[in-house]
Amino acid sequence: MIETLTSEICSQAQGYSAVLNGRFKGGWTTRHYGRPEINQHAIQMELAQSTYLTAEEAPWSYDESRAAKLRTHLTEILKTLADLAPALRGKS
Repeated sequence: MIETLTSEICSQAQGYSAVLNGRFKGGWTTRHYGRPEINQHAIQMELAQSTYLTAEEAPWSYDESRAAKLRTHLTEILKTLADLAPALRGKS
Protein backbone atom coordinates (compact mmCIF):
# COMPACT_ATOMS: atom_id res chain seq x y z
CA MET A 1 0.00 0.00 0.00
CA ILE A 2 2.71 2.50 0.97
CA GLU A 3 4.83 1.48 -1.98
CA THR A 4 1.86 1.86 -4.33
CA LEU A 5 0.86 5.30 -3.03
CA THR A 6 4.40 6.62 -3.29
CA SER A 7 4.83 5.17 -6.76
CA GLU A 8 1.55 6.71 -7.96
CA ILE A 9 2.55 10.18 -6.73
CA CYS A 10 5.95 9.85 -8.42
CA SER A 11 4.43 8.59 -11.67
CA GLN A 12 2.03 11.53 -11.82
CA ALA A 13 4.74 14.16 -11.29
CA GLN A 14 4.97 15.90 -14.65
CA GLY A 15 8.47 16.38 -16.01
CA TYR A 16 9.97 13.49 -14.05
CA SER A 17 10.36 9.79 -14.60
CA ALA A 18 9.90 7.15 -11.94
CA VAL A 19 10.83 3.48 -11.60
CA LEU A 20 9.58 1.19 -8.86
CA ASN A 21 11.98 -1.48 -7.64
CA GLY A 22 14.51 -0.72 -10.31
CA ARG A 23 18.24 -0.45 -9.94
CA PHE A 24 18.28 -0.18 -6.14
CA LYS A 25 15.60 -2.77 -5.37
CA GLY A 26 16.15 -4.13 -1.90
CA GLY A 27 18.92 -1.70 -1.04
CA TRP A 28 20.69 -1.85 2.30
CA THR A 29 18.65 1.02 3.74
CA THR A 30 15.29 -0.60 3.08
CA ARG A 31 16.43 -4.03 4.21
CA HIS A 32 18.03 -2.64 7.37
CA TYR A 33 15.28 -0.25 8.48
CA GLY A 34 12.15 -1.67 6.89
CA ARG A 35 10.13 -4.21 8.86
CA PRO A 36 6.84 -4.38 6.95
CA GLU A 37 5.69 -7.31 9.07
CA ILE A 38 5.40 -4.88 12.00
CA ASN A 39 4.30 -1.91 9.83
CA GLN A 40 7.71 -0.29 9.93
CA HIS A 41 8.23 0.71 6.33
CA ALA A 42 11.27 2.13 4.58
CA ILE A 43 11.32 3.90 1.24
CA GLN A 44 14.53 4.52 -0.66
CA MET A 45 14.28 7.23 -3.27
CA GLU A 46 17.12 8.08 -5.61
CA LEU A 47 16.99 11.57 -7.10
CA ALA A 48 18.92 12.69 -10.15
CA GLN A 49 21.10 15.71 -9.43
CA SER A 50 19.42 17.45 -12.36
CA THR A 51 16.27 17.76 -10.22
CA TYR A 52 17.91 20.24 -7.85
CA LEU A 53 21.27 21.36 -9.38
CA THR A 54 22.03 23.58 -12.35
CA ALA A 55 24.39 20.91 -13.76
CA GLU A 56 25.47 17.40 -12.86
CA GLU A 57 29.14 18.32 -13.06
CA ALA A 58 31.50 20.67 -11.27
CA PRO A 59 30.97 23.33 -10.23
CA TRP A 60 27.76 22.05 -8.65
CA SER A 61 25.26 24.82 -8.00
CA TYR A 62 21.95 24.52 -6.20
CA ASP A 63 19.02 25.56 -8.38
CA GLU A 64 16.27 26.96 -6.18
CA SER A 65 13.59 26.82 -8.90
CA ARG A 66 14.30 23.18 -9.73
CA ALA A 67 14.42 22.28 -6.04
CA ALA A 68 11.14 24.11 -5.37
CA LYS A 69 9.41 22.12 -8.13
CA LEU A 70 10.80 18.87 -6.70
CA ARG A 71 9.90 19.91 -3.15
CA THR A 72 6.22 20.09 -4.15
CA HIS A 73 6.19 16.39 -5.03
CA LEU A 74 8.27 15.30 -2.05
CA THR A 75 5.94 17.22 0.25
CA GLU A 76 2.93 15.45 -1.28
CA ILE A 77 4.57 12.07 -0.64
CA LEU A 78 5.36 12.91 2.97
CA LYS A 79 1.89 14.34 3.68
CA THR A 80 0.20 11.31 2.13
CA LEU A 81 2.28 8.91 4.21
CA ALA A 82 1.79 10.98 7.38
CA ASP A 83 -1.98 10.91 6.83
CA LEU A 84 -1.86 7.13 6.35
CA ALA A 85 0.30 6.40 9.41
CA PRO A 86 -2.44 6.56 12.10
CA ALA A 87 -4.54 4.01 10.20
CA LEU A 88 -1.61 1.59 10.07
CA ARG A 89 -0.52 2.02 13.69
CA GLY A 90 -1.04 -1.15 15.66
CA LYS A 91 -1.61 -3.36 12.62
CA SER A 92 0.82 -6.12 11.73
